[in-house]
Amino acid sequence: MQRQKHDANPRFTGRTANSRLNEEAMVRLFERISKLATLFAASLLIFAANTFAQAAPDKSKEQAPQKSVEKSAEPPNAAQFELLETSYRFEVNGDSRKEVHARVKINSELGVRQFARLNFDYNRSFQSVEIPLVHITHASGGTAEILPSAITDNPNPAVVDFHAFQDVRVKSVRILGLQPSDLLEYRVVTTTTHHPLAPDFWIDHSFDRAGIVTHEIFELAVPRKLAEEKINENSALHSTYTGSPAIAVPTDSPERKTYRWEVNNAGGEIRAVSDNTAEPDILFSTLIGWSSLSAKFARMWIEPKETGVEELKGRRLIPESTSANEITRAGYEYVSAKLRTVDLPFGATGFRIRTLKEILDSGYATQEEKCGVLALFEEAAGLQPGILLIGAAAETRRQIVRPSVFTHAMVAVQESKHQYALDPSVEVAPFGVVPPQYRGKPAFRVPAWLGDDYTDDPWNASVSEELPFVAKQRVEINGSLNAAGSLSARVKYRLRGDNELLLRVTLHQTPKEKQQEIAQYLALSDGFRGKVTSVKTSDPYATKEPFEVEYEITQDKFVDWTKKPVHIPALLPLPGLPESPKKTVSGERIELGPPLEIELSGTLRLPAGVTAQAPPGTSVKRDYATFASEYSVKENLIRSSRQLNFIARDIAGDRALDLNAFVHAVQSDQSQFFILEKREPPAATKPK
Repeated sequence: MQRQKHDANPRFTGRTANSRLNEEAMVRLFERISKLATLFAASLLIFAANTFAQAAPDKSKEQAPQKSVEKSAEPPNAAQFELLETSYRFEVNGDSRKEVHARVKINSELGVRQFARLNFDYNRSFQSVEIPLVHITHASGGTAEILPSAITDNPNPAVVDFHAFQDVRVKSVRILGLQPSDLLEYRVVTTTTHHPLAPDFWIDHSFDRAGIVTHEIFELAVPRKLAEEKINENSALHSTYTGSPAIAVPTDSPERKTYRWEVNNAGGEIRAVSDNTAEPDILFSTLIGWSSLSAKFARMWIEPKETGVEELKGRRLIPESTSANEITRAGYEYVSAKLRTVDLPFGATGFRIRTLKEILDSGYATQEEKCGVLALFEEAAGLQPGILLIGAAAETRRQIVRPSVFTHAMVAVQESKHQYALDPSVEVAPFGVVPPQYRGKPAFRVPAWLGDDYTDDPWNASVSEELPFVAKQRVEINGSLNAAGSLSARVKYRLRGDNELLLRVTLHQTPKEKQQEIAQYLALSDGFRGKVTSVKTSDPYATKEPFEVEYEITQDKFVDWTKKPVHIPALLPLPGLPESPKKTVSGERIELGPPLEIELSGTLRLPAGVTAQAPPGTSVKRDYATFASEYSVKENLIRSSRQLNFIARDIAGDRALDLNAFVHAVQSDQSQFFILEKREPPAATKPK
């Protein structure tokens, strides 16, 4: 049952939540400091994501379907599911049994590595996982059975240090002796009993679209009376699959109704699927109405105000004689920084949370628990808080009700005339700053208070696109060049906004002894090829002030004095620039990104006997962005500065040519050089 996306599906590489700044976010976060920095951020923070068992373990680009495949001895996929069977059986009380049977052809060494270990996430408090079959058929002949000793059951790596969550576990199978061309077969059975949201249950499933599964079978069996009642009430079963064959009901009985889908892709072509990719191919749910789901979560997550607020006051966590805003900010600071985040995916505990006393005593909490505690601080401030669930597309509100569409939880807060979303699970995010992939997204609101007349539409919320302050980037570089042509420089960043959040999270999660490596990547991203020798940062938890990072760098042979004259660029990073689309559709707008002020300044001290000539500065002004640069030389000191301000989030599509002209002017300025000349010492004269 897909109450958790990974309840009994093989997970081939492990990384749970708090890479909250996912790949999409990384692309947006560092695009304005340089494109290389984007690559750095993605490689640094995006570890291999958990994959879904009904698809192949690696959906990388090398595995993407191709209409025409070049002649090659290598198969298109590292591994191919020749058969993938999934069957669910539900009971009236919400209990379920899921069985997955798979036969996988291993095509390459990459496939061997992918399937060297199968991992199955589950929650021991209401689930069990059994692996009755793991069998290898060797291409060279012979078979091998995996021994029970190869199966381990351990706490999820994210909860090893958190005693209260040892039920969140990973059952693993180590596959030894696997080789290319072997056939791996396994069977996994997951049993769920007394789920926290029982008797309600739900399921969503999408067939493989990448051509990695040759033959796929999906079967769903539910009590007949329950299925008929729910279908009549809220169209509980919905299928968007348009391939062949259509829905079949092969084994109806008086007690149970069974639905079966079978998809064959033996020809290597992707079969027809619905164009509505935002909706799964198959949906079934006994939940009726999104407001009922909102109410369920509210009763599970929000402790009664009378007991919860008193507990906070008893521990002296609520400031006395202060305003509502001060209480909210103090609560956010406490919940973010003082309660360690248990880095579990949303819903990994079955949406169950502990009592406030248990949370505060332990000193750690899941994202759902942190939101529940923060909501109580807002209650104490006399506000009407709400927990926001993020991750669903806008059209989800018109689909069948199920909680599996949500991936993250935050808290909504009204402060004066501004409404913010707070994400305490990040730990080091400034007040009102959330990862950019969530901003501007629709949100599902879980109220902190439920009355008898509660009828609010839970989809009436969204996450604001605005930051609580002006986003700024200040970079100062002070360097010196010696007579041998070697460069030494000190680089200091002072950041507010998305890049600030990225670096706060990155350096907060990086041990001190590894932070020099982070600075090295940062230097490379800014075009500095030297070696970072030291790095220091401001306190990541000091979120009321801009975040500062400073490093020292040296580079031998920065200039070659044998070349006359010597051309060197300004000692400044190159900010990323928006790309203008080659074609624009009528009425379409060009995205520029959030407003941002970039200020870069640098000095370079030259050795004795070296003179320099500065390039001209540039000034370009538009209503959506401005750019200005200045370059000068005084005695042996080179000064450079650039200011780039993005004012508007987007512009009309018909202004693409104007945007191209602006970008070209900035790029032309950045391609200019200082010209250095080194005076040779006078030749020694021979004595007469």
